[in-house]
Amino acid sequence: MKIYVAGHRGMVGGAILRRLEARGTDTLVTRTSAELDLTDQAAVRAFFREERPDAVILAAARVGGIQANNTYPAQFIHENLMIECNVIHEAYASGVTRLLQLGSSCIYPKEAPQPMAEDALLTGTLEPTNEPYAIAKIAGIKLCESYNRQYGVDYRSVMPTNLYGPGDNFHPENSHVLPALIRRFHEAAREGREEVVIWGTGTPRREFLHVDDMAEASLFVMDLDQATYARETRPMLSHINVGTGSDVTIRELAETVARVTGYEGRLSFDTTKPDGTMRKLMDVSRLARLGWTASIGLEEGIRGTYDWFLEQDAESLRAK
Repeated sequence: MKIYVAGHRGMVGGAILRRLEARGTDTLVTRTSAELDLTDQAAVRAFFREERPDAVILAAARVGGIQANNTYPAQFIHENLMIECNVIHEAYASGVTRLLQLGSSCIYPKEAPQPMAEDALLTGTLEPTNEPYAIAKIAGIKLCESYNRQYGVDYRSVMPTNLYGPGDNFHPENSHVLPALIRRFHEAAREGREEVVIWGTGTPRREFLHVDDMAEASLFVMDLDQATYARETRPMLSHINVGTGSDVTIRELAETVARVTGYEGRLSFDTTKPDGTMRKLMDVSRLARLGWTASIGLEEGIRGTYDWFLEQDAESLRAK
């Protein structure tokens, strides 16, 4: 098959591309954002008319942490809606019958019952800090479902939990909790600090999925035959959660990162800082019934991610 991977330079898209390359049975098409602006409808139309892919994996998105979502809400909703509308519509217009789009666990209501099942979608108010992004990702699900209903195509959506792994963002201000902890403990160990302070009480629970597991799950869902996929989904509730089905406290996460990075100082918790949502766990029973479960353990995954981080750090030093 000729497969277009949109967003191949991102953490998830890159992992999917690596797995497709290892499979070695498909012709793969990619474009950088400089080569193809996915918010430009005319450019996307011309690309699809020229390349004529058989299938599309839509992993491209504007993403960021809480600060970025709060600072640029208009950009987050506008750019993600434009990417989804352009890619999904032009894929259909050029004859693509198979498409997989990747979303986020933030699509679920702030007070959704735990673990969060697929049918919790649109049952309550979203978390205000990332509502614009979440609405765009919900729209992506509904675009796929609507094109399936009207045009008879097979467009699917997968919703991952918190992802981490090679290619993650370790920026000290804009990264998510796990890469931020890896960097903080790495620097603390290197500088011999006696204490690392973590925001909050350390009691909130979070679920983490390695990006290589996410890539494997994505291709698993995309490759399912229609009858099997339809057995576990409904026409207007067709998305599938992807996660490990288990979570850890922030304290347990910090202790694991400290162990992996070799930090031997004290951990303390600043209880004057907010905890945020106390739990965000995905119900992955739908995917398990279809035949897929995660295989990379959290500490194993963090060790591999830390090794990758060290390689990047060494390369940046050599470049200087």
